[in-house]
Amino acid sequence: MATLVDGFGRTFPYLRLSLTEACNYRCSYCLPDGYQSAGRPTFLALEEIQRLVRGFAAAGMRKIRLTGGEPSLRKDLPSIIAAVSATPGVQKIALTTNGCLLPRHVRLWREAGLTALNVSLDSLQPARFAAITGHDRFDEVMEGVEIAQGLGFDAVKLNAVLLRGLNDDELPAWMDFLRGRDVSIRFIELMRTGDNQAYFERHHYRAEALEQQLVDAGWTLRPRAADAGPAREYAHPGYRGRIGIIAPYSKDFCAGCNRLRVTARGDLRLCLFGDFGIPLRPLLQSDEDHDALAARIATQLGLKAAGHGLHEGNTGITPHLASIGG
Repeated sequence: MATLVDGFGRTFPYLRLSLTEACNYRCSYCLPDGYQSAGRPTFLALEEIQRLVRGFAAAGMRKIRLTGGEPSLRKDLPSIIAAVSATPGVQKIALTTNGCLLPRHVRLWREAGLTALNVSLDSLQPARFAAITGHDRFDEVMEGVEIAQGLGFDAVKLNAVLLRGLNDDELPAWMDFLRGRDVSIRFIELMRTGDNQAYFERHHYRAEALEQQLVDAGWTLRPRAADAGPAREYAHPGYRGRIGIIAPYSKDFCAGCNRLRVTARGDLRLCLFGDFGIPLRPLLQSDEDHDALAARIATQLGLKAAGHGLHEGNTGITPHLASIGG
């Protein structure tokens, strides 16, 4: 079986594929002014996505996460999920969504082959949720999560960006929420991007501080699966749910990197905060370019750095997280 390995011995079974840069939310930490289209979108078409995923699967990719922007804005999302699901070698298909369309569409996504779901939920308080996201959609998101829990997904996870002064006091409420629910909450440390310096300085909260609170409350670290995301996941015998911590500023965060990214326009990104993208789209126009695509993916891994430059204030070419899917 093919395996993607970089110059530091890290293996890459996991691809994050952005389907669109567009988003219908106005999250204060990402797109406070809403999505601004730069002309006519030219995001990857279904046929290009099929060829891309086949190329990555041939190179050793086993897990695909569909992201955005907001991927549910793609009307052909069920067809994309079905196409990815039908790709030989792909074993897991996950989706990250803001959840506002879950009640209407999550059953269809599951039937198309989706195996795991991540839903953004930055607060358990509806008013705070609306203030952070710019939309009063808390009830719809929660309804969708409840529906999803009954559909047999391998995992249903919630994502919350940690924000000092906005939601950093909600750990007790989350613990109550998780006591009887078989879901995971992922607390994500706010990351500096190209256009959020003032916001970052005002609201950055170290995820390691929250992690220490978990340890003090008796939560224990679980082993990490080879194709898992970057979260350090904690469990407690008194709770059905689990808590994950994503702390990009922590020591050795990049040592466990196991994922690559492709933008909605077909550029390979070796790091979320890298300084360059590698265009794959020219090799997605014909099935005859399959071998060349797989070879380009494998050879470009030699350019992957040991870690990001966030500690030095280097955010690379990522203007905001909606542009690449986080």
